[in-house]
Amino acid sequence: MSAPARGRRLDPDARREEIVAGALRLFAEQPYAAVSTTDLAREAGVARGLINHYFGTKRDLYLEVVRRLTTIPEVAVAGLPTGPVDVRAGAAVDWFLDAVDRHRGLWLSVGTGAAGDVDVDAILAEADEIAADRVLAALAPDAPDDPYRARVRSFFGLVRSASREWLVRGTLDRAGTRALLVDVLLTVLDHPARPDSQV
Repeated sequence: MSAPARGRRLDPDARREEIVAGALRLFAEQPYAAVSTTDLAREAGVARGLINHYFGTKRDLYLEVVRRLTTIPEVAVAGLPTGPVDVRAGAAVDWFLDAVDRHRGLWLSVGTGAAGDVDVDAILAEADEIAADRVLAALAPDAPDDPYRARVRSFFGLVRSASREWLVRGTLDRAGTRALLVDVLLTVLDHPARPDSQV
């Protein structure tokens, strides 16, 4: 995807979004250390000073990009089709797999587990809580918070492992990853563990 043309007048929110979109493209292709502020400005079609104006530092912009990549947006939930829960769960998993596929380099560096960076790890923990809220609201609105919330959060561990199997090891293809995630998500939502059950 080519960088936007310089000099277009945009309102501040639109300009900020353009910078984030450009940064997401670059960080998905190259490691953090290989991307300069000049690269980020060129990709977004803005003067380098605007990166600092809107985000402060390259790291602050990077953390915003990580937040965007790992947090399920409300629009994704609002865009789910109507119909049975299995159709909606499949559409939710498809949305996720599309996002991971588009930004696989960045996802593999931060989205598949603890990044060893306190700020990134805090973003991932927050993203899991937001995702649990949105998955439950979209697919099981009448479910009690406990134990469903814990089960959905645990599901995200499988999401990370399955994405590594697909993108790194090649032991799952996309269709197999989708089938696994949809099946487990439906199990998580339909069969809460009884408090007195033994493993």
